[in-house]
Amino acid sequence: MAGMKTTRERHNVMGDRIVLDTIPFSSDFENLMKQVRVKRGSRYFEDLVSLWHEAQIITGPKALYKPAFIETGGEDQVIVDGTLLKSRVLKVNLTNSHRAFPFVATCGMELDNWAKSLKDMLHSFFAETIKQMALTAALHYLESHVKDNFSIGKISFMTPGSLEDWPISEQRPLFEILGDIQDAIGVQLKDSLMMSPVQSVSGIIFPTEATFESCQLCPRENCPGRRAAYDKNLYEKKYKSKPEKDQN
Repeated sequence: MAGMKTTRERHNVMGDRIVLDTIPFSSDFENLMKQVRVKRGSRYFEDLVSLWHEAQIITGPKALYKPAFIETGGEDQVIVDGTLLKSRVLKVNLTNSHRAFPFVATCGMELDNWAKSLKDMLHSFFAETIKQMALTAALHYLESHVKDNFSIGKISFMTPGSLEDWPISEQRPLFEILGDIQDAIGVQLKDSLMMSPVQSVSGIIFPTEATFESCQLCPRENCPGRRAAYDKNLYEKKYKSKPEKDQN
């Protein structure tokens, strides 16, 4: 498979976890400069170059996912790989799918530990931006890997905590589906339900015909992470539970 020869994968048979633990990552320096607003020749330029070079040596973005079978779990819940997940939106999104892919992606412990070792506040800001870029690389690689290896044309994903309908408390059952993630790729689920490293994302990838983004159901204004416009009518049209007489 083109572009994937450098990655070592550990997996056995269908249903087992797939670990992507050497994801290629070389952050785009021009993009990094733009994100941290440092120009060539500025007083901070050489510091940024030095940190960027260090990050390329360390790298470390990783991902883990698991092909999982879907079962009906009720009106506002779905059973994924034998584990109950409570979300009306997730249930509807998985209605026509027999299989989905729970996942965790991360910038990696290596980059996280490196960033924590930096004492200068500005250097820490630069490092956090690089970590976010590493996480983005991990997510893109993960999505391509799922599509290429399972012959899926179009995918979307949902993450616990992105919507009130699927709260952050759903991290626990999601992690139960995936097993010992900390041992596999270094991501720890804390008692607060936040992940460490912070630049980590968990969720479920699923095949889809129509593009779905949680942002479409979120009315929060001025969100820096917004990926799609809010559609105030979408929940009513697609996700709102209908009276039984209307479902026939």
